[in-house]
Amino acid sequence: MARLTSDFLIIGGGIIGINLALEARRRFPDARVMLIDKESGFGEHASGRNSGVLHAGFYYTANSLKARLTKEGNQRLTEFCVERDLGINRCGKLVVAKEASELPVLDELLDRAQHNGVDLQKITEAEAKEIEPRVRTYRHALFSPSTASVDPGEVMRAFVSNAKQVGVNLLGNTQYQGTRDGVVKTSQGSISSGYVINAAGLYADKIARDFGFSEHYQILPFKGLYLYADDKSKPLRTNVYPVPDLRNPFLGVHHTVTLDGHTKIGPTAIPCFWREHYRGLENFNFSEFVEVIGRETELFIRNDFGFRKLALDEMRKMFRSRIVSLATDLVSDIQLAHYTRWGAPGIRAQLLDTRTRKLEMDFKMEGDQRSFHILNAVSPAFTCAMSFSEYAFECIGELIE
Repeated sequence: MARLTSDFLIIGGGIIGINLALEARRRFPDARVMLIDKESGFGEHASGRNSGVLHAGFYYTANSLKARLTKEGNQRLTEFCVERDLGINRCGKLVVAKEASELPVLDELLDRAQHNGVDLQKITEAEAKEIEPRVRTYRHALFSPSTASVDPGEVMRAFVSNAKQVGVNLLGNTQYQGTRDGVVKTSQGSISSGYVINAAGLYADKIARDFGFSEHYQILPFKGLYLYADDKSKPLRTNVYPVPDLRNPFLGVHHTVTLDGHTKIGPTAIPCFWREHYRGLENFNFSEFVEVIGRETELFIRNDFGFRKLALDEMRKMFRSRIVSLATDLVSDIQLAHYTRWGAPGIRAQLLDTRTRKLEMDFKMEGDQRSFHILNAVSPAFTCAMSFSEYAFECIGELIE
């Protein structure tokens, strides 16, 4: 194609990229806004494979971007679904403790919720059983009334429709191939852009390096799998989560109530061997394999942030018996025979700080007067998409002034 021009070029058509395009149109009505994605559709990776849970915002420390953006993001995305008559299951969430040693973590989560202005209620075991009779908890639990479930595909389609309506130029089957002298090269030709925004998920770090960023960061991919209950399984009234390990960004195996009222358990957080390592040798890339395996081997040997135990524990969750066993710690009357179908795998584009060899816990962005790069937009980024895009443009505004 002939060289195209845009005032804002967004790379990556997930929920963050689409909302960044919408925000660009809102702030700059006369600007030419273009979004490219290497897939034929939009939201084909993490966004479309998301758990569908709208998080409330109580897991995150008070000074973090996640804390700042999740509460508002939950409210706005809930309103978005209601206004457009999209499906939403306002089933809430219980966080339960297995033993006395986990009670201080419940108190820490309650304290974070209060700092973040999030409605979170500390309740007794009896009160928890009134919400979900089969729940198992030690003495206390936490209840989050604003946690909800949606269909991520339906939400993505609504945002894409909005982007088309306001004049965003959406180009699928257009893969980023490099940049030079203010021109972005793609599989469909070159694009001249006034400002580039990189929201490429699993490839955000590689693209950022072309612009002089992500010097000390690398994406470390983790595969998330959910195991679905069949129609014979007794439904749950609410999501049920364990007390998390606050040292890492994963929330542990939990029960998720889907939009249609079914239950799934998971997810896993299995280290991948290349970036789009969904199944078998699908999307195998030798250079990525060498890069990712090299980094994981180093982490495994050094056991940075407890990676060795994490990797081994997560790989065991590939077995149905193991993941169902963990789920029985949270809810009674769970039968292995009722959990037979694995859902479509999703891959978490988790950022690793190569200096500290630790996983980045918060959202991470870098940029200058020419470009802006979303390096770490993992959970709860789906929940935060609308508030996240506004914050990103506040940062961009300061950079280009």
